[in-house]
Amino acid sequence: MSPPAEPPSQPYSYVRRELVEPDWRRLPGWKDVTETQWRDAQWQRVHCVRNARQLRLVMGALLTEAFYEDLAADRRRYATMSILLPPQMLNVMAVHAPLEPEAFTAAFLVDPVRRYMLPVASDRDPRWPSHPHAQRDSLHEAEMWAVEGLTHRYPTKVLAELVSTCPQYCGHCTRMDLVGQSTSQVTKHRLALRPAERQDQILGYLRRTPNVRDVVVSGGDVANVPWAQLESFVMRLLAIDSVRDVRLASKSLAGLPQHWLQPPVVEGLERIARTALRRGVNLAIHTHVNHAQSVTPLVAEAARTALAVGVRDVRNQGVLMRGVNATPDDLLDLSFALQDEAGIMPYYFYMCDLIPHAEHWRVAVWEAQELQHAIMGYLPGYATPRIVCDVPYVGKRWVHQVTEYDRELGISYWTKNYRTPIELDDPQALEQRFPYYDPLSTLDETGRKWWSGPL
Repeated sequence: MSPPAEPPSQPYSYVRRELVEPDWRRLPGWKDVTETQWRDAQWQRVHCVRNARQLRLVMGALLTEAFYEDLAADRRRYATMSILLPPQMLNVMAVHAPLEPEAFTAAFLVDPVRRYMLPVASDRDPRWPSHPHAQRDSLHEAEMWAVEGLTHRYPTKVLAELVSTCPQYCGHCTRMDLVGQSTSQVTKHRLALRPAERQDQILGYLRRTPNVRDVVVSGGDVANVPWAQLESFVMRLLAIDSVRDVRLASKSLAGLPQHWLQPPVVEGLERIARTALRRGVNLAIHTHVNHAQSVTPLVAEAARTALAVGVRDVRNQGVLMRGVNATPDDLLDLSFALQDEAGIMPYYFYMCDLIPHAEHWRVAVWEAQELQHAIMGYLPGYATPRIVCDVPYVGKRWVHQVTEYDRELGISYWTKNYRTPIELDDPQALEQRFPYYDPLSTLDETGRKWWSGPL
């Protein structure tokens, strides 16, 4: 008699994993750095890696010359963002790699956090580094500024860009048109108004526009706004009766959690949270984590500290990227690390936007739909992230909300149920179909041939 057949395994197996802070002392340049220094936000900012020379000082001989040549080629030909890596961010890359140059470099090259934080030329799509419809401001946010730095795209929601810098720069930044220092490929636009004047204009507009109830305070990253200035702005924002939701957007919760653990910041955040509670306003922090290995004890401590002082929610808005997190296991591992260990709600995964030189990161709409299907049923419903496509002139749409989809040419069509302020006089805005484009590498030969011809 044959033994009973083994039951089929689940497509994904949940295993709770304890968070670990990687040992920064494994890297030659930080071998003498103390825990006190590591936890110090100012030390982290001062010791950010901004160029290849500084990377060499940290890595010693661990990276081969071929890697630095690859990095230099990317800076010359493709990079839309300048390099800015806090030690916290660099330390989660190639954590378990052998400390021997060839093996370490190989592990560093395939590392998912490295792939979007420190891109190299060999990462890029050699045939189509950019989609033909890629644009610097792919979401047309500046086109929808009500005043400088205030994007009014949705009827009841606005985005307030207080600053055009971050504590760290992601290679895929959707605001690469404005944020950070210029690169050889991109001369950045600049905010013209002084910060105080820009904030006054933003608040003035919100006072005059009572149909806006939800304000995302962003940039850049709010961690680069001096705390006293940020607290003053948010307090004035909370005093506007029509404002019911305030979201502070900061990747630094993951990239520089030390900032959010500084006593003046924690105490100030508690003052804001108490005021928001008293006035019935929902206060949240939105962060940006793309891989489970970025979720460390310090990140969890920063998130749980924010919750402990009264912030209602800490939520994650990741970006779906090939080679980083575009598998069911990667998305679920990250979601469980956030939800279980850090108290951060997995909220959104955005498809990577149609910016220049991003084709190697982007996934097709059908791939995103398959990923959304694959992650359903494992997490609590309220903590199951939605995968969304941010369609130009439309806004966020769940990937299954596509109206029509030409898979052969990789063109999807989307509709919307509201007018942006630039369309208030357009009677066709709600009937129009807006296109979005799959990466050309995901098309079959017929589709690729069509795109290779004249547009």
